Amino acid sequence: MAQRMNLREYIDKLRVEGYTVRGATEEDPTLIAPDGSAVETWRQGYPYDELMDEVVYEQQKYDLQVELLKLQYWSQDVGAKHVIVFEGRDAAGKGGTIKRFTEHLNPRAARVVALNKPSSTEQGQWYFQRYVNHLPTAGEMVMFDRSWYNRSGVERVMGFSTDEEYQCFMKQAPRFEQMLVESGITVTKFWFSVTQDEQRTRFALRQIDPVRQWKLSPMDLESLDRWEDYGAAKQATFDQTDKKFAPWTVVKSNDKKRARVNAMRAFLHQFDYEGRDDTVVYAPDPKIVSRAKHTEGD
Repeated sequence: MAQRMNLREYIDKLRVEGYTVRGATEEDPTLIAPDGSAVETWRQGYPYDELMDEVVYEQQKYDLQVELLKLQYWSQDVGAKHVIVFEGRDAAGKGGTIKRFTEHLNPRAARVVALNKPSSTEQGQWYFQRYVNHLPTAGEMVMFDRSWYNRSGVERVMGFSTDEEYQCFMKQAPRFEQMLVESGITVTKFWFSVTQDEQRTRFALRQIDPVRQWKLSPMDLESLDRWEDYGAAKQATFDQTDKKFAPWTVVKSNDKKRARVNAMRAFLHQFDYEGRDDTVVYAPDPKIVSRAKHTEGD
């Protein structure tokens, strides 16, 4: 079998062959082949034959956002505290989902935490310390756009942490999360799963479309060429940190719209908050959402 073309070569090939972007000003653009057809790598291993209908998506998204507001009001009334962790491969749709979660929430009680690389001071601290500083108070919802699981993901694969630091993290992460839960914080952990060819298409869109190039970092380019390493790191994370008190929820995200509404539904379905509309909030689609321990592949 011929060696797989690396991402840089792949994007250069698309440029030379004349691939373009349709809907460049839209949230979810499409990669267009020279013959005018849409590149549909999202179909790979996906349980549906068609993408979610736009009208259906907009209605479900709106209804779920209303429910998120109800949950927020209820959380403020009862003092509930929520942590939501958004993890997954690069370009898996984490940021777009977070945007839909927060779109209509009161920002005074809903925060997104997306930390840069640790400072020299933070490097000298207990690993979890800088995340503790961002935990919610009563009535708050905090969404981590990547989280402490950087240690078992990118740091592990790229060699940014030692074996000793990695093993220490894998022992401490479940204990840390159990302490959060015991102190009254709900912990929801999402892993957004995208196939390799679809991830390549999304990276190509970012590189070809000038207004999206800022989303593609050198680390992103290297990550796809380490697909198997990241897959092994993900599986080890699931094996050691998927616990009953803080399980991993896998969301198939080749179709971003289905992923977004099902992630919102999965989060909301955990809570019996005041005024919940059970015609909107019910168990997520089992073809799209599953417990990590019951999921194979990426």
